Amino acid sequence: MKHDQVAQTSQTSERIAAYLSDIQGTLRKLPMDEIEDIVNLLHEARERKKRVFLFGNGGSAATASHLACDLGKGTNRHGRPRLRVVALTDNVPLISAWANDTSYEDIFAQQLQEQVEPGDIAIAISASGRSPNVLNGVKVAKSAGAITIGLTGFDGGDLKSLVDCCIVVPDNSMDQVEDVHLMLGHVIASCLRS
Repeated sequence: MKHDQVAQTSQTSERIAAYLSDIQGTLRKLPMDEIEDIVNLLHEARERKKRVFLFGNGGSAATASHLACDLGKGTNRHGRPRLRVVALTDNVPLISAWANDTSYEDIFAQQLQEQVEPGDIAIAISASGRSPNVLNGVKVAKSAGAITIGLTGFDGGDLKSLVDCCIVVPDNSMDQVEDVHLMLGHVIASCLRS
């Protein structure tokens, strides 16, 4: 192996180790009480046959869709009610229609209008906590009497103070905040499954 290939391999190994070490440090700082609160809220929603709406942009949209799958199917147990889950991120024609006819800032708010009801749960995912369309969706859900949950990072942005329950991933890396959001979805689904 040539000298420059050895140096590149060493740099790659160091970067991998640093990334994984950073994630481990972030995981140790997660607020366990808030995670447990979310599990309890979702358990109650399942028992009361309330709906769960999830939404976010970009990587957070993918997390919303993934978590909707895990909650909608992965938590089923024979003889128990199923969670009624809707990912507002999954209907691209509807999203583009609302964006075109109103504004992109209202794509989630418009979907929630006339659908969300008191006692439903809205899970807003935004690593920055500052996405206008996510914040507008939360406002509509709150005004309808839904319970609002936020998954965010960095300093929590505006989302932190807007929702009823929030997990702020204590990290300033977009990649790592998104990693932890996905992991939190798996932790929550695992708790609800058992």
